[in-house]
Amino acid sequence: MIDLRLPLALDGGGLEWPDDGKIAVFGPPADADLDGIPKDRAQIIQDFYPAHAAWAARDYDAAVVSEGRYAAAVVCLPRAKQEARAMIAQACAASDGVVVIDGQKTDGIESILKAMKARVGVHGPVTKGHGKLFWIDAPAADFFTDWAAGPARTEGGFWTAPGVFSADGVDLASALLADALPAKLGKQICDLGAGWGYLSAHALTREGVEAVHLVEANYMALECARRNVADPRAQFHWADATEWAPAHKFDTIVMNPPFHVGRASEPQIGQAFVASAARLLAPQGHLWMVANRHLPYEAELKTRFAQVEEVGGDARFKLFHALRPLRKRR
Repeated sequence: MIDLRLPLALDGGGLEWPDDGKIAVFGPPADADLDGIPKDRAQIIQDFYPAHAAWAARDYDAAVVSEGRYAAAVVCLPRAKQEARAMIAQACAASDGVVVIDGQKTDGIESILKAMKARVGVHGPVTKGHGKLFWIDAPAADFFTDWAAGPARTEGGFWTAPGVFSADGVDLASALLADALPAKLGKQICDLGAGWGYLSAHALTREGVEAVHLVEANYMALECARRNVADPRAQFHWADATEWAPAHKFDTIVMNPPFHVGRASEPQIGQAFVASAARLLAPQGHLWMVANRHLPYEAELKTRFAQVEEVGGDARFKLFHALRPLRKRR
């Protein structure tokens, strides 16, 4: 974790910040300790809504994308390799000074360090807490232009980007659910955790649909969805699906909820999506959901809905249709 390694690098490890100017911090976890970076000079670059909101709540200057030039930059390495490289390229292009890279071994810091050593001089590393921190001097942008990446079309014609869910093409579970959706879904539809918009695109083909609301916490995924779902009935919301509170209820919710943030499976995330779906649906509303077969969602579904049935699937995935959300008594 950066809060373990950054103080060591700054306290006798050889790392120094420039005397003035903004310091961009790309992708820090919501609970990271950035005491080694002057708060009045830090700008958090975070496109995952819950983490972005958490930094803003701590009175940090938080942005979705980098803004202008920086005196220095810090990259907190994400898990996806292509996203990590793209983030480093972005940091190098935006910084006039030192660029710090921090990450865990499980997030690929060793391979990134090796790849960067082959291109530029590297200082450090500082090793602690199953991870490493190292830094390079500016200017370094020219050495990493081939790592830059943004939204691009897949072979299937959809726009995706490094780091978004199912970046290489259509997710098999989502495809299974799309094929199972009935001919009529109602007028007001919501896609919780919409990703780059595959399920929403299919929902819009159903009879009588007036609006489909795409709710997604990953800003880049939502930007891809805007390109993939070019229908005036689509409405896009950068938000935490488990806390989002629109002004009206929905006839149908479709979802393929996430079940991990890091590497470990965290079924409570999907369970929170189920609870949110029940909260957002009209009294006679329908939930159509797909999940990995090993995930324990049945109990939560039966707690939240009057009727739950498994309506298909395969060896890997299960499909659920849940009816009539149950309201908690006050």
